[in-house]
Amino acid sequence: MSTDTLTIPTQRVAKSRISEVDFDNLQFGKSFTDHMFVVDFKDGSWQNPQIVPYGEMSLSPATSALHYGQAIFEGMKAYKDANGDVLLFRPLANHKRLNSSAERLSMAELPEDLFMQGLEQLLRLDSDWVPAKKGSALYLRPFMFATDDYIGVRPSFTYKFVIIACPVGAFYDRPVKVAVEPNYVRSAEGGAGYAKAAGNYAAALLPTRKMQEKGFDQLIWTDAKEHKYIEESGTMNVMFVIDDVLVTPSLSTSILHGVTRDSVLQVAKDLGYKVEERRVSVDEIVEAHKAGTLQEAFGTGTAAIISQIALIQRNGQDYELPAVEGRKISNSVAAELDKIRTGQAPDPHNWVYRIKL
Repeated sequence: MSTDTLTIPTQRVAKSRISEVDFDNLQFGKSFTDHMFVVDFKDGSWQNPQIVPYGEMSLSPATSALHYGQAIFEGMKAYKDANGDVLLFRPLANHKRLNSSAERLSMAELPEDLFMQGLEQLLRLDSDWVPAKKGSALYLRPFMFATDDYIGVRPSFTYKFVIIACPVGAFYDRPVKVAVEPNYVRSAEGGAGYAKAAGNYAAALLPTRKMQEKGFDQLIWTDAKEHKYIEESGTMNVMFVIDDVLVTPSLSTSILHGVTRDSVLQVAKDLGYKVEERRVSVDEIVEAHKAGTLQEAFGTGTAAIISQIALIQRNGQDYELPAVEGRKISNSVAAELDKIRTGQAPDPHNWVYRIKL
């Protein structure tokens, strides 16, 4: 299959729902575009790709994903530039991670050309849904799940891959407060924490809710063995600026390999900042705060891009961070990354995939 030759059959909606959406007041994950891309894996190959109206899907009660958790997803964003072209940011990196997740969960891998063609034709069809307003984007959610009609513990022989999309504004509209999680574990070494698997998020819901009930926006996950080393912050990778050095936990099998994380680190290097990927202990962050060298803390992810952290709590003790306005590294990286994503700055790493309409 080639993106140059594949033409995906398309069933258009009779009437668009776009007039029902208030693009000035977008809620994340609430409104969905008119169409979705769907393709099935059976008999050892991907078959019958199509674009259909967004809507419900019929499933057997014995669908194996519902019982054994073979479900993965990705998160991506599309933007419009000044010429009206649609810009995708690093879609090939998302495709690579999708297949890495599929491999970890013993699922079928998706060909790159099918992934890209599905994205491109869907975006051409629903291009009017890509917001032009600064700070907004069209969020794309590719996902795959097992579809065998079978109750039995084994990998499914069949899968469904789908791409849906929703216009979104800012994920967090203010700096967040986070607390170090002392008991629960997101993932352990050798597990599936590096994969974007649905079950990883399900396991995080209870501890996250408990922290939110205490007034925090998210939590900071630590390692499963000692609860000593920082891994992630909620649904984001986490970074710190200590004495003018951008520091982030090094990747492992228990940390999500974030596309935005990688992009932030590269842009920081491009701007001349010193970057360190290594183990980061909670004690180090606390001591840096006490010494006055903890200058910035923030999370990175597709939804939030860069989400500033205003306060970190550990064992009931609050550690407030400096004002966001004075955060040199994260603010300059965020500004440069935004310009690249939206076509306002050179793209030296060929991250932007342009779709001319």
